[in-house]
Amino acid sequence: MGTPEIAVPSLKALVENGFDVALVITQPDKPKGRGQNMAFSPVKECALSLGLNVYQPEKIKNNNEAMEIINKIEPDFFAVVAYGKILPQEILDIPKIASINVHFSLLPKYRGPAPVNWAILNGENETGVNTMLMDAGMDTGDILLTKKTPILYKNAGELADELSFAGAELLIETINNFEKITPEKQNDQNATKAPMMNKEMGLINWDNDAAYIERMIRAFTPWPASYTNLDNKKVKIFKSKVYECSHNEKAGTIINITKESIIAACKTNALEILELQIEGKKKMDAKSFLAGYKLEIGAFFS
Repeated sequence: MGTPEIAVPSLKALVENGFDVALVITQPDKPKGRGQNMAFSPVKECALSLGLNVYQPEKIKNNNEAMEIINKIEPDFFAVVAYGKILPQEILDIPKIASINVHFSLLPKYRGPAPVNWAILNGENETGVNTMLMDAGMDTGDILLTKKTPILYKNAGELADELSFAGAELLIETINNFEKITPEKQNDQNATKAPMMNKEMGLINWDNDAAYIERMIRAFTPWPASYTNLDNKKVKIFKSKVYECSHNEKAGTIINITKESIIAACKTNALEILELQIEGKKKMDAKSFLAGYKLEIGAFFS
């Protein structure tokens, strides 16, 4: 059971390691892009390319059809990776051995659908992947195996890609060694939430410290993207770094322009903008942007 790109390596790993994937359950097709054409989920695309059976229920809770279809398979395991719906206990009880979830954080921190983004935004030094036994709560089950990785200066897309492969390896290790693993209960007192991101959350508040804004840009790349306004046009920022300096300028003011970057004042220090996209144009590095856009020191991001 999975839906987005981050779940694809786990599906491929199950097949490549000889497991009999009797059914792949994923979210229904959804309209995408300007044309709003119906699009398959990445997991569905992968499953079809592997010749696997796919089931896309509109809902999984109180769904007699889903219960019947899954029960008929008599599965040993569920492997759940970013499916996108909370599974009711009656579904979780179906497998003969266990329902296993691959979660992309170091539980109990960052329970919820966007753990990679929030780990970056909150300035964590490391994150990782857990496999866990599933219960009817939101990422509250007993932990099975854990693999850690440093965050460094990766953006959410880069980190998710790395974790997707780490999660696939951990899933195979978990199933192969399941009887030898001692589940570990989570300490709910240490739990934090990782709610879904939305586009509105991407608006940059230049009154924040430069370090926070730099993390925000990485946390929101590639989606939903951090953005600001320049000359009444929306500007998305995809790559930046902290520019340490003292200044007395209003936050958001462009205080310097180099051949390859734009430097904007923040509450503390400044932000050196390296890659951006102004409304109506393609994403480009700052050097290319400055070659086609007349920008002066003293201009203002809002």
